[in-house]
Amino acid sequence: MHLSLKSGNMVFSSLLFLFIFLPVVLAGNLLLPLRWRNLFLLAASLVFYAWGETLYVVVMLVSIGLNYAFGLLISRSQSLHARRWTIALAVTANLSLLGFFKYANFMVDSLALLFQSISLSPPHLAAIHLPIGISFFTFQGISYLVDVYRNDVPAQESLLDLGLYISLFPQLIAGPIIRYHDVARELRDRRITAADFSYGIGRFIQGLGKKVLIANVMAGVVDRIFALPLERLTVPLAWLGVIGYALQIYYDFSGYSDMAIGLGRMFGFHYLENFDHPYIAGSVREFWRRWHISLSNWFRDYLYIPLGGNKKGRIRTYANLFTVFLLCGLWHGADWHFVIWGALHGVFMVFERIGLGRILKRLWAPLRHLYLLLFLSFSWVIFRADSMAAAIHYLTALIGRNSPGLSLPLAYLLNPEVFLAGLAGILFAVPWPLKGLAALWRGEKGNLPGPEGMWRLAMIAGHGTIFLIALLDLSVNAYNPFIYFRF
Repeated sequence: MHLSLKSGNMVFSSLLFLFIFLPVVLAGNLLLPLRWRNLFLLAASLVFYAWGETLYVVVMLVSIGLNYAFGLLISRSQSLHARRWTIALAVTANLSLLGFFKYANFMVDSLALLFQSISLSPPHLAAIHLPIGISFFTFQGISYLVDVYRNDVPAQESLLDLGLYISLFPQLIAGPIIRYHDVARELRDRRITAADFSYGIGRFIQGLGKKVLIANVMAGVVDRIFALPLERLTVPLAWLGVIGYALQIYYDFSGYSDMAIGLGRMFGFHYLENFDHPYIAGSVREFWRRWHISLSNWFRDYLYIPLGGNKKGRIRTYANLFTVFLLCGLWHGADWHFVIWGALHGVFMVFERIGLGRILKRLWAPLRHLYLLLFLSFSWVIFRADSMAAAIHYLTALIGRNSPGLSLPLAYLLNPEVFLAGLAGILFAVPWPLKGLAALWRGEKGNLPGPEGMWRLAMIAGHGTIFLIALLDLSVNAYNPFIYFRF
């Protein structure tokens, strides 16, 4: 797989973003008259994107222009036949843009293997840069067009407002995938209240803490373990790598979603939740109701249901489920191990639909969770590995089928910082038992004993502590990876 990933992209967990870009944009948005705010936010979002992507911001501008024109064409089509042809052409245009940048090299490389197997000269294509966030803003564009086609929303007459919807920087590079009908009203009429702004700050800090203090710490350990050759990979090291990666990807992605939701609230947008404690699920089906909810809902509403959902008989339902997850895997990355990862989830979704789900419901709850966690452990290996061959090697070590020689001591990797980050990751992966405290932590009204002001002060102190520790870590640690930049 050929993809270029520049190191100059501006991420939320960077000092440049925290102390220069964000304060300037927040101040400008609050001080400008309402009629200028959309233009200002669009300009700021394009600067944010162009900071690392430079000329590839043109790809986004092309996407905005195409979706604006197609939306108007769909709404003004006089016949159902014309509307159908227009929406088909519009979706094809979006997928073609995504396909060229994300999958052209993958297809050529796959053809090269086929040509080599029959002793023919393989085709060649120079490496194509993968624009950051193209998978997300392409899906947002498609959701807008389909909503217009279904008459769920009117076509956006303002190029400025549609451009802001597609490019708004909080969700631009990693989601959540925002459906147009969820924010259509707020694009033209939104108010920033003190309560919303306060909530946004707290939610952003929670996400920053997840990203910097848990995901980044686990990433260092995970990268070292997955880089080990098979002969040095012991069973304990292999399991530490899997558990570490499960925590890394969850807190990396959910942390970024928290930051996006918090930023959106500071600018007057109310984004829907994207994660709901997915590791407490007792089935693959339940997992996908809790993990990357915006993507799951997108595939359900814009692919699974149009394919017929569960209304066309059992065999068609199973085929639809498998197709959705196969394409979900391909959406995550242009490589065969992503396709197999998606297919594996599709197969187990079908198994649970056929009868495994009924068996799971009869099991003791901890056994259901064990089933899900074991499945995720093996599937995360396939997702994390650089290739399917590397995944097979790692899985071999995971089940103790290799004979490792000299390796790294477990205690060498499991230092106090990693231990504390891992412990915090496990504790916060489950819902808090005190519902009132959990509500207060999210910025809502919590029903707790004693004066509410005392609890609020404690929450402010907690957020302040997390922010300061995260800043200290960012100031001394340059290692700040972000998994979903790959997609």
